Amino acid sequence: MFFDYTYVVLVLPAVLFALWASARVNGTFRKYQQQRSRRGITGYAAARAVLDANGLFQIRIERVSGNLTDHYDPRTQVIRLSDSVYGSTSTAAIGVAAHEAGHAVQYATDYAPIRFRAAIIPITNLGSQLALPLVIIGLLFMSVSSVFLQVAYVGIACFGLSVLFQLVTLPTEFNASRRALAAIESNHLLDEDEMVGARKTLSAAAMTYVAALAVSLAQLLRLLALVSRRRD
Repeated sequence: MFFDYTYVVLVLPAVLFALWASARVNGTFRKYQQQRSRRGITGYAAARAVLDANGLFQIRIERVSGNLTDHYDPRTQVIRLSDSVYGSTSTAAIGVAAHEAGHAVQYATDYAPIRFRAAIIPITNLGSQLALPLVIIGLLFMSVSSVFLQVAYVGIACFGLSVLFQLVTLPTEFNASRRALAAIESNHLLDEDEMVGARKTLSAAAMTYVAALAVSLAQLLRLLALVSRRRD
């Protein structure tokens, strides 16, 4: 029986970290979903306040089904807030809504990391589709010709684009959260003691992006180890 120690040593710890991060963000959101803002501001109103404070009156806010499916679509200039955020007056919902508005502000101010991330999306999508097929072909036929070793490394390079995308995502998410918390304070959307709920929710959400990078990096190292082992 074939035992792939590279998965156990490299990938499995990162996957477990990702599962923990996912459980943590859901648990934190549920906890602070119970903490209602004293001003009764909804997620929609919070996002609208942040947008208007930055002169982004043209950006629309729509409701979308699902839980924590919130996102900003720069192509249509629409913020989509999930059912659990759009009409909720919780501190968690206000934090999430302001975070998505923070992404809209990033695009409006030409924040470099988010522009770079948007620019590399087409090539990273292509790379993610080609990566594993190229690596598998390279591994299968490496003994036939050394050319297939290069094919495997090209596949690894393609997968590396996905890691790059995850890496660039980190500063955009952390920055959007910083913008959100600053906007919540400056617009007096939450009282100081209520800020804890928004801050902890966004901190937990940010950890999921750290975990996603860890998984991608672990998978990249695993591919390198598999190809190197087969080459030797």
